Amino acid sequence: MSVESVFPRLEPLLPSISKPIQYVGGELNSTVKEWDSAQVRWALMYPDAYEVGLPNQGVQILYEILNERDWILAERTYAVLPDMEQVMRTHAIPQFTVDSHRPVGAFDVLGLSFSTELGYTNMLTALDLAGVPLHSADRTDEHPIVLAGGHSAFNPEPVADFLDAAVLGDGEEIVLAISDVVREWKDEGRPGGRDEVLLRLAKSGGVYVPRFYDVTYLPDGRIEKVVPNRPGVPWKVAKHTLMDLDAWPYPKNPLVPLAETVHERFSVEIFRGCTRGCRFCQAGMITRPVRERSLQGIGEMVQNGLDKTGLDEVGLLSLSSADHTEIGELATQLADRYEGSNTSLSLPSTRVDAFNITLANEFSRNGRRSGLTFAPEGGSERLRKVINKMVTEEDLIRTVAAAYSHGWRQVKLYFMCGLPTETDEDVLQIGELAKKVIETGREVSGRKDIRCTVSIGGFVPKPHTPFQWAAQLDHETTDERLRKLRASVQSDKKFGRAIGFRYHDGKPGTIEGLLSRGDRRVGKVVEAVWRDGGRFDGWSEHFSFDRWSEQAALALAGTGVDLDWYTTREREYGEVLPWDHLDSGLDRDWLWEDWQDALDPDDSIEVEDCRWTPCYDCGVCPAMDTDIQIGPTGQKLLPLSVV
Repeated sequence: MSVESVFPRLEPLLPSISKPIQYVGGELNSTVKEWDSAQVRWALMYPDAYEVGLPNQGVQILYEILNERDWILAERTYAVLPDMEQVMRTHAIPQFTVDSHRPVGAFDVLGLSFSTELGYTNMLTALDLAGVPLHSADRTDEHPIVLAGGHSAFNPEPVADFLDAAVLGDGEEIVLAISDVVREWKDEGRPGGRDEVLLRLAKSGGVYVPRFYDVTYLPDGRIEKVVPNRPGVPWKVAKHTLMDLDAWPYPKNPLVPLAETVHERFSVEIFRGCTRGCRFCQAGMITRPVRERSLQGIGEMVQNGLDKTGLDEVGLLSLSSADHTEIGELATQLADRYEGSNTSLSLPSTRVDAFNITLANEFSRNGRRSGLTFAPEGGSERLRKVINKMVTEEDLIRTVAAAYSHGWRQVKLYFMCGLPTETDEDVLQIGELAKKVIETGREVSGRKDIRCTVSIGGFVPKPHTPFQWAAQLDHETTDERLRKLRASVQSDKKFGRAIGFRYHDGKPGTIEGLLSRGDRRVGKVVEAVWRDGGRFDGWSEHFSFDRWSEQAALALAGTGVDLDWYTTREREYGEVLPWDHLDSGLDRDWLWEDWQDALDPDDSIEVEDCRWTPCYDCGVCPAMDTDIQIGPTGQKLLPLSVV
């Protein structure tokens, strides 16, 4: 039975809200299918505003893969801004998709991609507007299966009460497998109801269904155990790893937004995974092993994307793009191909020790010469050893000297505050490093208009990393250290004006810490904050630390745990962590040993990139039956037709 569009009711209301263009759909390369033509229907959600969510690669890839099957229909939905939420509530308009403006509650699956935990309250808004009960236990066969993916799904426990299921890792193959299970269950007449389809998904071993696991707690508040409560449900749920990236060259038809979005470029993922071993980096740990696209595959994706979108900038994406084994050949051949055109190429993430001027010149040959961004992460050499970011001061100075001497005027440096074992002195060293960068730039360029922007983020310990046991620095100390740093730089008349500062206060990081390492008890906090008006917590203008701390105190009263217990407390080896039953492939003992090495870096060896060294036994390749896949392939970007 067809589901009607809500657009006739929505359209007259659009002039009354800000940014109405975000809700109308109709983008180039979007897909609209007849409702009755599909057997399984997905609503895919990035739980942030359209301008942030539309460029998200993960959602675009799954949207296209699902819609390529004639029996599957996939549409997109995004978080509505507060003024739109108010209008929708007043006029009883449900959460809708932007493709056909169909009610989200009518779909079979609502798939949410969480790249940050601060989007959890937006999920609750969408569920409530869609008429879907917040708690999975209250849903019937008529409601969609609420499924989470993305990096935050590697610990979905804080939102376990609201989710029907979660998927770990790469989504390309598992979304099709899930669709098969749902189709079969529907074809059979939905036997056993909602519980049965979730049980089939859980028994497959590739989907985590929280309701089929019971959590018990010790008197001191720690988790006692997490155990399956149904036969056939696995004790551990493993992540998915896509091994042949060239076989999945998505998106083939990238969406071109009607409204301005945060990224106005076409992006190609040149490899997936990272084995640099930075101890703070969840993305690097959970996406192992490294899998590269071939030069030919990348070249075809770049040309196809430009043809299909009309965009003039291509971003070559990965966690550390300059680490592609054929990045030099790739840069030269792409620059040759697009010489004289308006197409510019960018390499958004560059390590200090992987950068070279030849590479930078190739990428700026056809386009604008933008500033260069490097991430030393720690201000002092000692702290960089702690986090296994083995970039020396000499490396950095040599790199920026080369950049400034070749015409660059602006360098951006990214650091973190609150890293394990950090002292005030470590943070003040950030300022000293920035001054040396300016001094070097002036010296080698002979110019005074040299700039350095220092961007500082608060460190948040994440699951499935060596720092998952670490205590998080309290926000008061974070803010005080950053205040001292700013004062020390600004008081220096010689360098103060040449160094820019960007940082947030420590409070949002504290809440991110609560949500990233929380357990199921934190769900009550998320719901209480949402009921108190919490929306768009990743946006500084909407975030309220007072709301989160007050509601946490109320929701956790009587449990023996509180906000500090989840954030500023160090964990011991024997403690059961909320995500221990979710398998990223990493060996728990290897992570613990790496954590111990971080606490005593002088007595430990540097963990180098295992692409070029003997194996460090992190566990991923044997546990996941995978292997590192790198070049060189010896291929060229042929035929090399200059555009």
